[in-house]
Amino acid sequence: MNSLGFDKPPAQTRVVVAMSGGVDSSVTAALLQAEGYDVVGITLQLYDHGAAIAKKGACCAGQDIHDARRVAETLGFPHYVLDYESRFRDSVMEEFADSYLRGETPIPCVRCNQSVKFRDLLGTARDLGAEALATGHYVRRSVGAQGPEMHVAEDADRDQSYFLFATTREQLDFLRFPLGDLPKREVRALAERFGLAVADKPDSQDICFVPNGSYARVVEKLRPGAIDPGEIVDIEGRILGQHQGIIGFTVGQRRGIGIGGTEEPLYVVRLEPESRRVVVGPRRALARDRVLLREMNWLDNALPPEGVRVAVKLRSAQDPVPALVRPLGWSGAEIQLDEPAYGVSPGQAAVCYSGSRVLGGGWIAETALTQAEFTGSRDAERVSA
Repeated sequence: MNSLGFDKPPAQTRVVVAMSGGVDSSVTAALLQAEGYDVVGITLQLYDHGAAIAKKGACCAGQDIHDARRVAETLGFPHYVLDYESRFRDSVMEEFADSYLRGETPIPCVRCNQSVKFRDLLGTARDLGAEALATGHYVRRSVGAQGPEMHVAEDADRDQSYFLFATTREQLDFLRFPLGDLPKREVRALAERFGLAVADKPDSQDICFVPNGSYARVVEKLRPGAIDPGEIVDIEGRILGQHQGIIGFTVGQRRGIGIGGTEEPLYVVRLEPESRRVVVGPRRALARDRVLLREMNWLDNALPPEGVRVAVKLRSAQDPVPALVRPLGWSGAEIQLDEPAYGVSPGQAAVCYSGSRVLGGGWIAETALTQAEFTGSRDAERVSA
């Protein structure tokens, strides 16, 4: 068996490497070529090439395409640039805009992995005769009793498993993640050792198609006239002020609300896109212990009706918390948290873990508070978002 799990020499194993132009994917390609694999690099042009030339910290456009091509030339393997701009706009950017207008807080990087990279690019890799698609993601893949499994990266600070929850079992069978066992500092050291010009290149920080983090500007461009002003109200419905569009707010937000002079700090509790209202309240009003999911993707054996105990991550930067997850309908699920969480936002993902293993996850559709002891009242209060 070679290092990718195939019963043949590396030279007889073609691997397509998804190259974004950054240090991680470049080192992935270099490592595989150094082992003797038949490497083919592919970079996707995902949005306007010219507009992104000068944008630092982006990926998949402009300078990054040039950097990926230069790495391939340095190492001596073929490299292709595929124009996926229309697919990216339809599958990622349009959904991003619609999600914000629904009062959600979307994660376009997950949609990009789910649709463009691990669906369309994976199909292209097969067409090229590849036996695997390798990426520079920090996540581990191993083969268990039931087939391939996804596990968190060895370097917890770099782990990207939250953003890969929508990867299907079939896709995971074809994917490889050579950096999953490496710390970032070692990856940069390898880039220097291989003589790659991107060794000191900064990591991507912003969403690639959102210049300077201005989500509102992108949504306004994609949905002209769809952003309307409205009222900021407290949880009793009293008007506290005005806003210029709900896309400027997210559940759990404290700063930038524009309302002062209150006894307690105010947080965004929920967004009501139909009435264009932003509802604010004290932190305790954010408490949620029930989370409903849509588009559930489960990587383990079928989720039993009675549910399973998991640790669930409700935002990428938060630690997992204990919960019970149960199937709900055809492709949904219900998560009951042991303790209430604060700032759980529709549009984000809930990703379930068992130890280091990623069991699956889904998109947060609704949240509620159901347990009376968390409300301070005699009756259980249901507060949905």
